Amino acid sequence: MRYILIFLILSIHSTQLIAQENKYTISFENAIHHEANIIATFPNITSDTLALRMSRTSPGRYALHEFAKNVYNVKATDSKGKILPISRKNPYEWKVFGHDGQIKFSYTLFANRGDGTYSQIDETHAHLNIPATFMYAPSLKDRKIEVDFKTRDDLKWKVATQLPHVTNNTYSAPNLYYFMDSPTELSNHKVREFTVDGQTIKLALHDPGTEEEADQYFEKVKKVVLAEKEVFGELPTFDYGSYTFLACYIPNASGDGMEHRNSTILTSTRTLANGGMDGNIGTVSHEFFHSWNVERIRPKSLEPFNFEKANMSGELWFAEGFTSYYTNLILCRAGLITAEKYVEGLTGTFNYVWNSPARQYFNPIEMSYQAPFVDASTSVDPVNRENTFISYYSYGSVLGLALDLSLREKELNLDDFMKLVWNTYGKTENPYSIENLNNSLNLYAGKNFGNKFFNSFVYKSEMPSYTELFKSVGVSLSQNKEAAYFGAAVSITDNFNGKIRSNTKIGSPAYIAGLDKDDIITAINGDKFPNGIQFNKFIESEFKPKDILSISFLRDGSESKTEVTLTADPNYTISLIEKNEEAPSKKVLKTRKAWLKVE
Repeated sequence: MRYILIFLILSIHSTQLIAQENKYTISFENAIHHEANIIATFPNITSDTLALRMSRTSPGRYALHEFAKNVYNVKATDSKGKILPISRKNPYEWKVFGHDGQIKFSYTLFANRGDGTYSQIDETHAHLNIPATFMYAPSLKDRKIEVDFKTRDDLKWKVATQLPHVTNNTYSAPNLYYFMDSPTELSNHKVREFTVDGQTIKLALHDPGTEEEADQYFEKVKKVVLAEKEVFGELPTFDYGSYTFLACYIPNASGDGMEHRNSTILTSTRTLANGGMDGNIGTVSHEFFHSWNVERIRPKSLEPFNFEKANMSGELWFAEGFTSYYTNLILCRAGLITAEKYVEGLTGTFNYVWNSPARQYFNPIEMSYQAPFVDASTSVDPVNRENTFISYYSYGSVLGLALDLSLREKELNLDDFMKLVWNTYGKTENPYSIENLNNSLNLYAGKNFGNKFFNSFVYKSEMPSYTELFKSVGVSLSQNKEAAYFGAAVSITDNFNGKIRSNTKIGSPAYIAGLDKDDIITAINGDKFPNGIQFNKFIESEFKPKDILSISFLRDGSESKTEVTLTADPNYTISLIEKNEEAPSKKVLKTRKAWLKVE
C-alpha cells in the first residue's frame, strides 16, 4: 500500500507539472507567401484574464522592434472550442477573458527578413527568431514550454536549435527567458560537429554549396573555437552540453550575427562559394566570443532582459567593443588571416574613432547609451550621427587594442585580464558594473594603471598614445601630409555632378564652407568633374592642402557658391614597419609574437 501511495503521489505531481506547461505548434502551409500558423495553448489559468504579448525587443538587440506589426488572424478559444472575447488596450497586447481554465490562442505570422532580429519564412527555410515569432504570457514566464515544429517534409526541413530535444520535432525550454533566447532554423541544412572537453560544438549550415565546402568551412570554425578557448582558458559550460552555430548563407538572407546563450545566428547573402568562405568567418569569431563576453560576463544593466522596453546599457563599449577587438585578432591567431592583413585592417576603425568629432559630446559609456537609437532601429527624421555618435563596437575595439598594448608594456596582457573577469563574473554568472571592471583592472595591473585608464578613456573621451603603443609591436602609424582633404562623402551622379551623401563632419573644410547633406556640387573652379573618377581620388590627384576651391552647388534647386580651403588628410595608415623597410628588434618581434601568436 505504501508503494502504491507513493506511485499515486508521484503520478499526480507529474500530471500537475505537465498541466503547467505552455505548448506551441507552428506550421508553414503557406511558406511560399511567408506565413506561419501558430497555436499556443495555456492550461490551468487561475486568473480571470490572461494578457498575451508580442515582444518589443530581442536578446542581443537594444532597440525596439515592435514584432506585433506582423501578427493577424487572431483567435482565442477555451478547452471546449468556445470562442473567447479579446480586448486590446495597446498595440502589442491581447487580453483574453471568459475562459474555463484553458486558452488556445491562434494567429498568423508574416515573416520575411532572415537575420538575427527578425524571422523569415519561405520555401528555402523557416528562420525563426523566437521573440519575433511567438506570443507569450508574462504572468506565466516561469512555466516550462514545449514547441512542436511542423516541418515541411516535402522541402526536407530539419530542426537546428539550442532548445533541448523532447521527441520527433518537439523541443522544450525550462522557462520563457530561455525560450526567447533560442533561435531556430528549419531547413535542409548540413550538420558538422566536434567535441571539445566533453562538450559538442555544432555547425548547422544552410548554404547551397557542396559537402566539401562545408567541411572546409567547418575547419575554419574549429580553429576559431580553439583560439578563443585559449583566451579564457576554457569553454563556458553550455547548459545542455552543446553549442550550435546557426549559419544561414543564402541570397535571400540579410547580413547579421546575433549571440545567444548556447548558440548564435549567422546570416549573410554571401554563400561559401561566393565570398563567404573567407568573408563570413569574422562573424563566427565575433559571435562565439560572446558566449563568454555578454552571455556570461553579463552587464548588470541587461539583467533581467526586458521584452517590453528598450534595453539601455553603459557597458557596451566593453561587451561589444572588446569583443570586436578580438574578432580579427582571433582570425590572425588562428592562422586564418596574416599578421599584415590584421594590422592593416585596423586602419578603418582607428580613423573612424580618432577623427570623429563625436568624442566632444559623449564618452564610451554615453555612446553605449545610444544603442536603443542605433542598434538596427529606424527613424524617419534625419539625425546627426556623423558628428555625435561613434559606434560602441568601434570605440570599444580601439580601447581594447590600447589596453592590450599598454598591458604588454608592463609584461601583462589583455587575455589574462579577460580571464580574471571571466573567473570573477562570467564563470560565476555574477553580473558586473563599470565600477567592477575598473576595480578588476586595478587588481590585475595596479590601482594607478587601472584608474588612469578608466578616468582618461572610459569616464572621459581622451585618446591613448597609439604611436608609442604601436612602436612596441613594430607597427607604423603614419599620415600623408601631402594628400588634400575635402571633408564630405560625395558620390558622382549620372550627369557628373557630385552629391553630398551625409552630414559634413564638424571642423572639416566642407563643413566650414557651409556645405551640407544633399547639396549637389555642379562645378569646382568652374569645371565639371571628369568622367569615371571618384570624388576623393579627383581631389587628391588634382589639388593639395591649402588650395582654395570655388564650389558651385545646388541646394533645394537653388544655385549657390562657396569656397572650400583644403587641409591635409587627417587619416592615418597602419602597417607593419617591415613594409617601410624597417627591421624590428628582437624585443619588438617577441612582443608582437606574444600579441598575435604568429611568427
